Amino acid sequence: MDDIMNFTDDSTSSIRPSELSKFSPGLLTFAAIVTGFIMVIGLFGNLLTVVALIKCPKVRNVAAAFIISLCIADFLFCAVVLPFAISGFWTRTWSHGGALCKLVPFLRYGNVGVSLLSIALITLNRYIMIAHHSWYARVYRKYNIALMIVFSWMFSYGMQIPTLLGIWGKFDYDPELGTCSIMPDEHGHSSKTALFVIAFIVPALLIFICYARIFWVVHSSEQRMREHQRSQHSGPGVLNNTDKRSTVKDNRDTKARRNEWRITKMVLAIFLSFLVCYLPITIAKVADSHVHYPIFHIAGYLLLYASACVNPIIYVIMNAQYRAAYAAALCCRIALPGLTSGAYPSSPACRKHPPTSAIASYVRT
Repeated sequence: MDDIMNFTDDSTSSIRPSELSKFSPGLLTFAAIVTGFIMVIGLFGNLLTVVALIKCPKVRNVAAAFIISLCIADFLFCAVVLPFAISGFWTRTWSHGGALCKLVPFLRYGNVGVSLLSIALITLNRYIMIAHHSWYARVYRKYNIALMIVFSWMFSYGMQIPTLLGIWGKFDYDPELGTCSIMPDEHGHSSKTALFVIAFIVPALLIFICYARIFWVVHSSEQRMREHQRSQHSGPGVLNNTDKRSTVKDNRDTKARRNEWRITKMVLAIFLSFLVCYLPITIAKVADSHVHYPIFHIAGYLLLYASACVNPIIYVIMNAQYRAAYAAALCCRIALPGLTSGAYPSSPACRKHPPTSAIASYVRT
């Protein structure tokens, strides 16, 4: 306890003023209020998403498993990290002791890693679904899906253990930032750059490569489809039964591919929102390291925190079935022994319908 008190006294009486001390009280109060609003929206939105995906069979698929993992990471970020961010804006320093000064940044960086790895796994799922459909059933078995999710969590937090132990950098109070972050250890080593490359650059590159390939496959497939339709229209005017069955099957497959493309675009929007939320604060730290323009830093922080609540908004805007699942989850009955634990029985949103094609049997939007 004495060590913690000494740590707090030393940190708050540091000679170097913190970054937060350069901001006006009004601006910091505004940031604290907005962060509180983001925290409430993030807690409610991510929890509702998890409940909706679990209770609604129509949207319960492989991609949903990774989205649930992403929502849990964002929920923990809102529940554990944002309250201390609000406290920092309000008090302009860290006043929660040395133990939490190590734990909170550990959780903050870990959740960021889990979020980006979850987005990368969803993107990889989209890529295999669209570009290598014959592999899909072998790759995405329940055991493999569980291993992927466990790996994303263990890797994101595991690579920070050396920093937590003080072997490769350390989690400590940063007097310049006025908060706790990764600091150099007694040998002058820091894991910040390596963590940024491993947990941010590498997954981002994987996502870019997968989407480049997805766009190419979709473009090529659409060209082949148009050529096939032109060849049918240029043939005889009367269709036999075989041609009719082929046309019906083509229509079903086209509809399934459109559904695949909708969820793929939704995942792309999630990734782009992640970049939009994380890049401004990174640019502000590099371009304005001496904080000549405080409002840009505050805006960067708020965008960073908003990343934890923006995904449910994207689901609502871009996916009609997710909207229906949210509505069903909000009006669901409390499960009782012997009764169904699913969504409200009268709601068609969560009734599972048989797939219309091989593609739709794995992912529906």
